[in-house]
Amino acid sequence: MARQPEGPPPPPTVQKLRLRYAKRGPLRFASHRDLARALERALRRARVPMAFSAGFSPHPKISYVGAAPTGAASEAEYVEIGLAQRCDPEQVRAALDASLPPGIDVLECVEASGAGSLADRIDTSVWRVELPGVALADLQSAVEEFLASDVVMVAKRTKNGLKDVDARPAVVGASAAEEAGCAILHMVVRQVTPAVRPDDVLAALVAVADLRPPSPPRAVREAQGRLDDNGTVADPLGPDRVVGTRCQGEPATV
Repeated sequence: MARQPEGPPPPPTVQKLRLRYAKRGPLRFASHRDLARALERALRRARVPMAFSAGFSPHPKISYVGAAPTGAASEAEYVEIGLAQRCDPEQVRAALDASLPPGIDVLECVEASGAGSLADRIDTSVWRVELPGVALADLQSAVEEFLASDVVMVAKRTKNGLKDVDARPAVVGASAAEEAGCAILHMVVRQVTPAVRPDDVLAALVAVADLRPPSPPRAVREAQGRLDDNGTVADPLGPDRVVGTRCQGEPATV
């Protein structure tokens, strides 16, 4: 007979909360693993009543979705947590935000309701990439050549080594602009496997137009969500299309 953990099973999940947080400044260089550790420590400091998995090594019920690459800032990182006690979402947001280091800012917290997971609500990212030292005309020309191409192969580093990836199909749209004398690349990129990230698109611009920024680019993810037929990226924390039964009860104090 298989061994069973001693003691009673952990309390069930009675509430799921979905959070949007930003990583800014020097924290953009933190890895996803570093951010996950910081979040778990902050949840303990904030005394958020987390639900835990069963088994010999219980872990808090936390689901991460589409983490931004190391080196990129973001205004739209998402995570879903399961609670063993009902809490007011705004109280959780404030307590968790106060417990995290500067540069990781919890911007929104809502209760999940209805069918489907948070991951089901995200398939696209909106990116802004600042390109210091690049002329706007050169960026516009490179973007036009990229969008006019059917295939743009780039060498992408994966866990299995370098792999040739077609960067073109994932890019739904791209445009060039200028702000305060700096060329800006705006992109809407589908989250595919393997992932096409801003550095892959920049490598594609090198391939089609030999566009080589003289200074390191600065990428910021501005939004994530599901791309609809009108080209709009829907807010993943918006109301569910399918309304489910909501548990009732007094919110807990965080």
